[in-house]
Amino acid sequence: MSRRGRHAGRIGGPKASIDMNSLIDLTFLLLVTFMLTIPALEQGISIMLPRAKTDVLPSKNAKANTITVDVNHKIFLNDVPTTLDQLEADLKAMVERDADVPVLVRGDERLEYGAVMDVVKVVYKCQVRKMALVTVEK
Repeated sequence: MSRRGRHAGRIGGPKASIDMNSLIDLTFLLLVTFMLTIPALEQGISIMLPRAKTDVLPSKNAKANTITVDVNHKIFLNDVPTTLDQLEADLKAMVERDADVPVLVRGDERLEYGAVMDVVKVVYKCQVRKMALVTVEK
């Protein structure tokens, strides 16, 4: 058999190929899905923070506890729904464990002043030493 005969089958034979269109479609679908869901995971409770100029921004402390009051007067402690009485009990327990536990209070700007102050009164009653009201930079 000649050299030409041995290589003739390889050159003209079937070639394997993968259709990439479905893989590209799947990649873009996953990309869009993650782009839409990640912002919702970062901030569990949607509120409009009041705008104010702040000199010192509260640090993003990993152990800082966040109290959120939404526009419907619902109270959340670390994204878990709670009541004022339960909030007081939870804060007292936290202060007993750590006297310098930091607390960030987030209130929707559409709320009346008294709704946020009810939460602040509970924070002071529990003798929390480090508390800050969270705002958005102007």
